[in-house]
Amino acid sequence: MEPAGKQEKATFAAGCFWGVEAAFRGVPGVTETQVGYTGGHTPHPTYEQVCTDRTGHAEAVEVTYDPDRISYRDLLRVFWELHDPTTPNRQGPDVGSQYRSAIFTHNDEQKRLAEEALAALDHSGRYRRPIVTEIVPAQTFWRAEEYHQRYLEKHGRASCHL
Repeated sequence: MEPAGKQEKATFAAGCFWGVEAAFRGVPGVTETQVGYTGGHTPHPTYEQVCTDRTGHAEAVEVTYDPDRISYRDLLRVFWELHDPTTPNRQGPDVGSQYRSAIFTHNDEQKRLAEEALAALDHSGRYRRPIVTEIVPAQTFWRAEEYHQRYLEKHGRASCHL
């Protein structure tokens, strides 16, 4: 991670947050990441609560980045490459609304760029099924428990899958 210059936030949900965080941590221009929960109705949710699929929250990654080093459009490209945006409430073996594909936008420009990127990808023919990624305004981001932060790095793993 690089020293901080100008900083902006981006928030993405693309399945299990461990792998999503690890991928974004390696992107030049990203200065910080944290995993947590957002998009739901339960205040101060715990991992155990989110796993019940009753909080409405998604496992998400809040990315802090330097827009002079990486654009939001480039972060969107990373997001699309990380997961299958055509599977509702599921990524691989992980099932439930907490694993949904979502972009939580922090301003009108992010919303516009996310909608443009989704439409272009949906019309590209890359996927046989329609993209189901939500694009919604960012809500409170509840930081996950410390043992989830940089989880793969702490456990010497490159991915979530065995």
